[in-house]
Amino acid sequence: MNNASTVKKAPPKQRRKIVSLDKKKARAGWIFVMPFVLGFLIIYLPVIIDSIRYSFNEIKILPGGGYELHFVGFENYQKALFEDPSYVRTLTSGIRQLVFDIPAIVIFSLFMAVLLNQNMFGRAAFRAIFFVPVILSTGLIDQIDRSNVLLSYMGDTSSGIDTGTGRDTVTEIVSVADFSRLFRNMQVGTELLEYVTGYVNQIYNIINRSGVQMLVFLAGLQSISPAIYESCSIDGATAWETFWKITFPMISPLILANTIYTVIDSFTSESNQVMTYIAGVYNEAGGQVVSTAMAWMYFLLVLAIIGVVVAVLSAYVFYQKRDL
Repeated sequence: MNNASTVKKAPPKQRRKIVSLDKKKARAGWIFVMPFVLGFLIIYLPVIIDSIRYSFNEIKILPGGGYELHFVGFENYQKALFEDPSYVRTLTSGIRQLVFDIPAIVIFSLFMAVLLNQNMFGRAAFRAIFFVPVILSTGLIDQIDRSNVLLSYMGDTSSGIDTGTGRDTVTEIVSVADFSRLFRNMQVGTELLEYVTGYVNQIYNIINRSGVQMLVFLAGLQSISPAIYESCSIDGATAWETFWKITFPMISPLILANTIYTVIDSFTSESNQVMTYIAGVYNEAGGQVVSTAMAWMYFLLVLAIIGVVVAVLSAYVFYQKRDL
């Protein structure tokens, strides 16, 4: 009898499953966002569903307390669009203002990030100074500032210093007349002068809304390898060429991210005139369902604007390919 046939084969060893690095990162990411996902599903999602349901119904208060809903279809949306002229006018003017504000905020934050990324004395202090307005405009400090008598006086357009020109020196830094004298020999239209004048007078507001974007741009600028800039310097590239050929393409994904953040932040801020108007309609008698319809139309409009921004800027975004 052959001894080889009597030898039993050993069971194959089970190979240990090796988890790739990408899967480990994905699991860590899900663990990180799990509290938000659970909070959204448990708390926010039922509120969103009820809000959508209320926008298609009419609320009737019962005599013994409580309320009941009567389905009215798109009647609340029709009231907001065709029976309330102030809503459409406020929505149009708010969007037109934000279309001009968003590029100014992104460009200013990028400009300041490039300046603060240079090697200079007190760079950390300057970064903190530009981020302080972000802290002061949120939470408890913002409520304290609203009750500040001196701040209210400075914001009161009727209490400014009269210089005899009919302009308020507190809220207005320059005027169209000042810029027209500056560009007297240049063929510059009045519309452009008004545009520039408006943003010079709103410089404080732009600085307040540029802190987060500036930090994001700073992080992106610091992630660019210094070897790339050394190669450009050896090849004789100027600072202007280096910025447009190296810096700008490398941080273009952050430009897209900051633009989306600015759009969302601008459309949801408490100072937004559309949000203020919707809140005012909600406090009126019987305006709860109409204001809900207004809010959902406003939400869909914001999503459409974000989609247009992503579609336009994605064509110019450069993503660096790395061999893993």
